[in-house]
Amino acid sequence: MSLPRYSEYKDSGVEWLGEVPGHWDVLPCRAFVDEQTAKNDDGKNKDYLSLMANVGIIPYADKGDVGNKKPEDLTKCKLVSKGDFVINSMNYGIGSYGLSALDGICSPVYIVLRPRPDRIESRYAFRIFENRAFQTFAQSFGNGILEHRAAINWDILKSIGVGIPPKEEQIAILNFLDRETGKIDALIAEQQQLVELLAEKRQAVISHAVTKGLNPNARMKDSGIEWLGELPEHWEMCAIKRMTLLITDGAHISPETDDGIYDFVSTKDVSDSGIDFESCLKTSPSSYEYLVRSGCQPTRGDVLFSKDGTIGRTVVVKEEREFVVASSLIIIRPDSAVLDSTFLHYLCRSFLVIQQVEGFVKGAGLPRLSIQNLLKVFGVFPQLEEQQIIAAHLDTETAKFDTLTAEANRAIALLQERRSALISAAVTGKIDVRQAA
Repeated sequence: MSLPRYSEYKDSGVEWLGEVPGHWDVLPCRAFVDEQTAKNDDGKNKDYLSLMANVGIIPYADKGDVGNKKPEDLTKCKLVSKGDFVINSMNYGIGSYGLSALDGICSPVYIVLRPRPDRIESRYAFRIFENRAFQTFAQSFGNGILEHRAAINWDILKSIGVGIPPKEEQIAILNFLDRETGKIDALIAEQQQLVELLAEKRQAVISHAVTKGLNPNARMKDSGIEWLGELPEHWEMCAIKRMTLLITDGAHISPETDDGIYDFVSTKDVSDSGIDFESCLKTSPSSYEYLVRSGCQPTRGDVLFSKDGTIGRTVVVKEEREFVVASSLIIIRPDSAVLDSTFLHYLCRSFLVIQQVEGFVKGAGLPRLSIQNLLKVFGVFPQLEEQQIIAAHLDTETAKFDTLTAEANRAIALLQERRSALISAAVTGKIDVRQAA
């Protein structure tokens, strides 16, 4: 879509904004939104609202068991009214903001802003604060080690200048953005649905291969477990621990990171792509030596299994490398005479193991799986040669799914960039959408 520029521009005098249409006002945020600091002093308001990144303001009961918990003392919470704009001061840069459609209360650390109806449409104020360029500029004044989590506050926001068109023009811009972002959002939703379907299909292919095998004509036997059904007659069903030499977890201490040179890997560093050694913590030689003596060092062929937070993520250690692991990972060392590492990796990703593990997971805020419970998990096992054939087959098949998933995720990223660029161009006056609206 090619859209014209305005016929006349002026210098806004604002660093991040640049030129704006000649008839627009340039105002600090405090001129069109007011901070709301009223507290729920009497505790009568029980309607606690949650702010979810890329979702917005929702009732706490709809959030599910993710993120921050509802505080016990509601008297310190801020009051929120319909039409207020709410920002998570820590996570503004990753989409944690929203325009409230509800009355209620929210975390005292959130920023609550109320648009002035005589100066600005509520949703136009939302579009301004949704602008990535505005967010980046605001967060450049924030405090924090991570750029996307630099804490901001009203004192930072209130003096930032923005371009404000007449109200009739605000409505035209809103109509345009509603229509165009709606189209983009629909395309994003389609790609996200495709990613979900690919993930489901990927797991189904894995689960079938590691519980039924690759030979459709194989003689089958009843497993004796209703939800598992039949398995090949010559396969053995037993506890995974019987096929291994070692099952242990990583370090239960906080390692020294000063002068760190050795890789210290945790759950966050493990994915389908492998182990992210570049981003993991580094520990000191003394801590490393202690952790090696404590049995926290995997070797080539081990399977790492995540047990804290994200449960059941696995990866095979495919190289000889000096590193140790955190307690959030379990080291499983297969007996190479009877169990192939890659087959075990896929078995752990199958519904057979996942269903058992889910029954053992404890903890609401941070789900955990104990080693003692993992030792109870069973699997089904063909002979080693057949395991290796199945593992090689799954390497090929999952690579196809991974390629399609990567393509879909790239499409999502491009669409999101297009959406952000369109909002930015419209609310900063770089394009004239009045006729297109």
